[in-house]
Amino acid sequence: MNRYLDLFLSYMIVEKGLSRNTLEAYGRDLGRYLDFLESKNITESARITPLDVALFLSSLKDAGLGARSRARALSSVRMFHRFLEIENYAEGNPAALLDAPRIGEKLPTVLSFREVESLMAAADGNDPMNRRDRAMLELLYATGLRVSELVSLRARDVNLSAGFLLAYGKGRKERLVPIGETATAVIEDYVGTVRSRLDRKGDSEYLFLSRLGEPMTRQAFWNIVKKRAVQAGIGKRISPHSLRHSFATHLLENGADLRSVQIMLGHADLSTTQIYTHITRERLKRVHEKFHPRG
Repeated sequence: MNRYLDLFLSYMIVEKGLSRNTLEAYGRDLGRYLDFLESKNITESARITPLDVALFLSSLKDAGLGARSRARALSSVRMFHRFLEIENYAEGNPAALLDAPRIGEKLPTVLSFREVESLMAAADGNDPMNRRDRAMLELLYATGLRVSELVSLRARDVNLSAGFLLAYGKGRKERLVPIGETATAVIEDYVGTVRSRLDRKGDSEYLFLSRLGEPMTRQAFWNIVKKRAVQAGIGKRISPHSLRHSFATHLLENGADLRSVQIMLGHADLSTTQIYTHITRERLKRVHEKFHPRG
């Protein structure tokens, strides 16, 4: 079986082009799997049954591995047996029909309104980079754009007089999103005082530019959010997506309907948007527990 593992890892390098970290993860998972099989005196692939794979997953749970780690291990085992099947080293895949462990839905990080205010204030001031950063942060919070949509936003996609922008979401699907008065004012300031200085050649179509006049990248903006969060004294680990989550959560907390939030976020399925209702319910529970006499 160890020989098959070596062949499988070589196959994953050549055919799939996996990164070193991913390959190491496969190796760890399958190393555990083969050790488990050996402990049961199973040394031939033909003898492995779905029950053996299920018992292996159960052993991982007993060892304290979480659902996410066990689901990844099952995926590794499936891929391994699929490889054996394709290469005619075995008949069938004993892991094919097993259900992955249920992974609890991880709620996204959401900023309080006060934390949003602190984040914006951290980018306040007349410095050109402050004005650009403030404009990007305000627009992200005002519209709930994905970070990829924000950095790829073109100047012609934003109609400040009408108070709307045109976003291109997944699959290049277009949607109109309102901007709001606060973000409009800050962007007008950025466009009028900073952008023309950054766009030295005067030919960039992108709204937000780097210090060198190049289009902003997702990584560069992630660093901006991280820097401004530290300056604001926000202890949470946040990312640009945290502002998108905060946008949706604050709308729902203040009475917006789920369907409208779905449209503004660009979610194809309403069920994707419903995660934010879980967040608002959790907050209500915490408020009740904190302030109700019998909470």
